[in-house]
Amino acid sequence: MATATGVESQSAGSVASTTARVIVTMPAYNAAKTLLKTFEDIPKGLVHEVILVDDCSSDDTAQTASSIGIKVIRHPHNVGYGGNQKTCYLEALRDGADVVIMLHPDYQYDPRKIPEMIAPILERKADIVLGSRLLNGGALKGGMPIYKFISNRFLTTMQNWVLGTNLSEFHTGYRAYSRGFLERVPFLRNSLAFVFDAEILAQAVYFGFRIDEIPVETRYFPEASSINFWNSVKYGVGVLNTLVRFALARTGRNDPLFRR
Repeated sequence: MATATGVESQSAGSVASTTARVIVTMPAYNAAKTLLKTFEDIPKGLVHEVILVDDCSSDDTAQTASSIGIKVIRHPHNVGYGGNQKTCYLEALRDGADVVIMLHPDYQYDPRKIPEMIAPILERKADIVLGSRLLNGGALKGGMPIYKFISNRFLTTMQNWVLGTNLSEFHTGYRAYSRGFLERVPFLRNSLAFVFDAEILAQAVYFGFRIDEIPVETRYFPEASSINFWNSVKYGVGVLNTLVRFALARTGRNDPLFRR
């Protein structure tokens, strides 16, 4: 496992490996074709509950999830990926989660990695764990488009430079958070769009939480969700804007992203 450097140590959780309540959250949009495969690979003896938030899908995502025993919350209107995550985390906290996993239901990430994802949090060595597609060098082998690989490397380099970290990847959709982290970081002020992912990690560094990462494989195939080229461009601009806001907040500028 690799740990971010330059981040002040501050334990956010008080979970014990024998008693921790682990909840998997799935931010979903038109995931009916891949949901069952994803759900089947979740280690059921370790995970206490699975929550799917359906962001007003046009397919049978919500019905499919309900039919296999997943707790479903359905947005009556599409609010975006960041907005979906906000509902996921609020519901998981409401249901008593000690560790919250964010797992895309598109089968791009391997649910069988969940024990490794939560171990650093249960051992109180980390507050956030990222499933990195780049630690094992398998992103391109898994089918990551070359333009996404290049943009990922560029943005991650910029984020490490500004935030003072040493992570292999900031842009994974496979994450685990401690309850204490989600209770203390103002993620409800974050974007409704994809840049939510970058904002919450910038907040983690700003407030001194510990970030760890493990290597994970990735799968790219037609049914897997993916940001299109122009949304990727908007996301990249949003990431750079988040870094500017972080740097200004460090100089004393009042920014709601970095204010408790």
